[in-house]
Amino acid sequence: MSRQNPNIVITGTPGVGKTTHAEQLAQTLGFTHLSVNQIVKDEGFHEGRDEETGSWIVDEDKLLDHLESLPLIQTGGYILDWHACDLFPERWIDLVIVLRCDSTILYDRLTKRGYAGKKLEENMDSEIMQVLLEEARESYAEEVVVELRSDGAEDVEGNLGRVEEWVRGWRVDHGGEGEGGQK
Repeated sequence: MSRQNPNIVITGTPGVGKTTHAEQLAQTLGFTHLSVNQIVKDEGFHEGRDEETGSWIVDEDKLLDHLESLPLIQTGGYILDWHACDLFPERWIDLVIVLRCDSTILYDRLTKRGYAGKKLEENMDSEIMQVLLEEARESYAEEVVVELRSDGAEDVEGNLGRVEEWVRGWRVDHGGEGEGGQK
């Protein structure tokens, strides 16, 4: 049985707009938005917090078992929103969107969120050194990894249009709905 819809990962450094993109795309496309960090927190798929950064220490096995129990693999139509992507098996994912942001803009966003010290420094270094983009490129086929800018509202709007067009093409290529919702 092939999926009716693609599964999409939206990844990037905290503050680049993952949740904004994921929520708007899920609403427009009728997909299910999975905030992986929220699942980790709500379901207790962690071993507490890292004292220096305040980040969850994720129990990846429990998280993956939970995600595998969802119809994610069978039906598709999920948008996974998380700061990393290399955890998710390639067979689950049809598109990986790596959001990038100008470092000055990102710095302002993160400091407004209260990031400071090591947490701020690590996230800024990660963005500047393209750590998450490289992880995506190492973990998935080149043709499914897309880097998109997310500096402002105009970027978000353009990105949403691009992804919506990609989903329409995916559906046509995979025998799903084409233009006008026709099968």
